Amino acid sequence: MSRVVFGPPMLAFLPAISLSAFWFGGESALLAVALGLPLTYAVLGGFSKSRETTPGRDELTGFLLAPGFETHVRDVFDRTEGTGLKSALVVVEIDEFDALVAAHGQDAGDIVMQRVGERMRSILRHRDTIARLGRNRFAICLTPIMQLDLELCIQLAGRLQFRIEEPIKFGGTSLFVSCSIGICQRHRVPKDAGSSWLDCAVAALDEALVVGPSSIRAYSSDTHVHLDRTVNLMEDAASALQNGMIQAWFQPQICTDTGRVSGFEALARWCHPVKGMIPPSAFLPALEHAGLLQKLSQVMVEQALTALKSWDAAGLKVPTVGVNFATDELRDPGLVNRIRWELDRFGLTPDRLTIEVLETVMTDQPDEVVARNITALGEMGCHIDLDDFGTGHASIASVRRFRVSRIKIDRSFVTKADHDPEQQKMITAILTMAERLDLKTLAEGVETAGEHALLAQLGCDHVQGFGIGRPMPFDQTIDWVINHEAKLQDAPAIGRQRP
Repeated sequence: MSRVVFGPPMLAFLPAISLSAFWFGGESALLAVALGLPLTYAVLGGFSKSRETTPGRDELTGFLLAPGFETHVRDVFDRTEGTGLKSALVVVEIDEFDALVAAHGQDAGDIVMQRVGERMRSILRHRDTIARLGRNRFAICLTPIMQLDLELCIQLAGRLQFRIEEPIKFGGTSLFVSCSIGICQRHRVPKDAGSSWLDCAVAALDEALVVGPSSIRAYSSDTHVHLDRTVNLMEDAASALQNGMIQAWFQPQICTDTGRVSGFEALARWCHPVKGMIPPSAFLPALEHAGLLQKLSQVMVEQALTALKSWDAAGLKVPTVGVNFATDELRDPGLVNRIRWELDRFGLTPDRLTIEVLETVMTDQPDEVVARNITALGEMGCHIDLDDFGTGHASIASVRRFRVSRIKIDRSFVTKADHDPEQQKMITAILTMAERLDLKTLAEGVETAGEHALLAQLGCDHVQGFGIGRPMPFDQTIDWVINHEAKLQDAPAIGRQRP
């Protein structure tokens, strides 16, 4: 009743009340009602109440905010209890949103969130509820229905992800985003309380974020256990990096013309005192999640340059050492100055250091800071290797733009190439392109003498892999190089043909 008396509907009766006053009391009554009723309405707060829109809404997207959404979630949880109806919560987070805002500005961030909201709404049903839970996080509560299994939830998440990750136009350019998604079905909630339902969906999202960008994970009874282990791994990895337990190991690279060592690649390795060797696929995501990739990069560069000085002091000819740089590291505005300072500190020329960059980094429209850093490092004199070539989307224009000096043919093209004609065709095509562009080539993942011989005959300049030498700690590299040089004295020459 109070909503009717003091709400906007009451204003609809104002003309009728005024007319009645005039009918029964004349002009004086009309003026009294026409002026007195709105004044009374204002004093009682009617206008302030009428200005209130739906409370708890995000100004940018119009979606519910966290408090209202949590209330809705509890209501859906209670309404589905014992009814056979099924629902699910889906939590979506835009990956690397802070980096996007840093590169393109807050206006770009706002546009991204608006477009993402619109695209999500276009995928969902009208009755599904969407909320904005944070700066770059959304949540969806699906309307309860009779049939909703995990497969359908994952399919929905895939459609959302596909739609969200389409390019977003901004200021004459295109912004590319990815998103991670966590899912929790209503019946998977371990506690009999709606408040824990959202916690479970967020836990699934956290697991997806640990795996990496553009991941989807569904909540299960093992999710919290996995997250606990991940948190422990993050803490252990951070401590290991701080205490010098994560070291650079070195894998040799061989010139196919001379057979001599043409360089080493520095690879991060962690030998845990209790668990033994922990694979990079486990600790690198943990370091990334902890925001320590830049620190790892500094450690790897320092150890790589230290190794170069030691090889020089031992009288060994190792022309260059390669260090991998991930996208996050290449976004560091101070990267070029830091590399220049390290080279000066060790008294080494820039051509002794090779910067290895994944092909996926060199898209047609890369991050501006990344582009500047790669270009500046190349102009400074560092070699630029395009890693995992053939698996990404680098164009010929981007290869030339970034002064790439060598492409590293991905191991997927090299495996069994000495027996597979199709593999040979792919390698020949890559080598022909590289020759026309005046680029050096290195084949990764060489494991057999047959693969080595074939690559040399086809014209690949350098080879690397377990068939040449496994990654090894620095203290084993000097003996390895000496033994390798000794073997070259009796090595037969391998014929070479250019494609």
